[in-house]
Amino acid sequence: MKQTIIAVINQKGGVGKTTTAVNLAAQLASEKSPVLLVDLDPQGNATSGLGLAKDSIQTTSYDVLFGRNPLDQAVQPTNREGFFILPANANLAAAEVELVSQTNREFALQQALQPGTFPYVIIDCPPALGLLTINALVAAHTILIPVQSEYYALEGLGQLLATIQKVRQGLNPSLDLLGVVLTMYDKRTSLSEQVEQELREHFGDKLFKTVIPRNVRLAEAPSFGKTIFEHDRWSKGARAYKQFAKEVEKRVNG
Repeated sequence: MKQTIIAVINQKGGVGKTTTAVNLAAQLASEKSPVLLVDLDPQGNATSGLGLAKDSIQTTSYDVLFGRNPLDQAVQPTNREGFFILPANANLAAAEVELVSQTNREFALQQALQPGTFPYVIIDCPPALGLLTINALVAAHTILIPVQSEYYALEGLGQLLATIQKVRQGLNPSLDLLGVVLTMYDKRTSLSEQVEQELREHFGDKLFKTVIPRNVRLAEAPSFGKTIFEHDRWSKGARAYKQFAKEVEKRVNG
């Protein structure tokens, strides 16, 4: 079975990273082709955004990362067929410190995700460039970077790309950039267009054609513990993520 592991990453918070990870995973999932979303963020927003009470979960990504429980014991189904999550809660914050003293500490997640039983694994990374993110980059085949269409959008991207390059050189030579997706796009503002232009110049055809709009329904869906498709499947946000998932599949299989 061909498996594709995608790390959704940006060290800036509030760029639509978790929204993108959750809704991309949900749209790619089906009964025939199950998808695993790995919540690797100690804030556990992907977990609570899918309606799970993160503080009462017994086994999380933290336990799997340290080999205390196998993956299949920690994975939980969601309301959507073929869509599963490896949940996270605040326990995961300790992993940054605990991993430091481990041998092969950068490979903990890669080992935890073996053997691959999901055609797609989407990793929601923490908004930081620490050891958890390095673990995600080592485990991943490819990277997806959500960028908010705002004034400081490109700030910090250089640092992120430098980190990716370092991981490529030493730990994961086959790591690939799947692309950059523009989020919270407002077509009424010239700023959104300017950011899109800058990203196009910088990343060329690595910038996805689909842009994710600024959308109230999209923003409120996690508070109901739902993906955008359960919350309002006719909304602009749902239509955008549907289109985006098609583009992702095309790139992965192309």
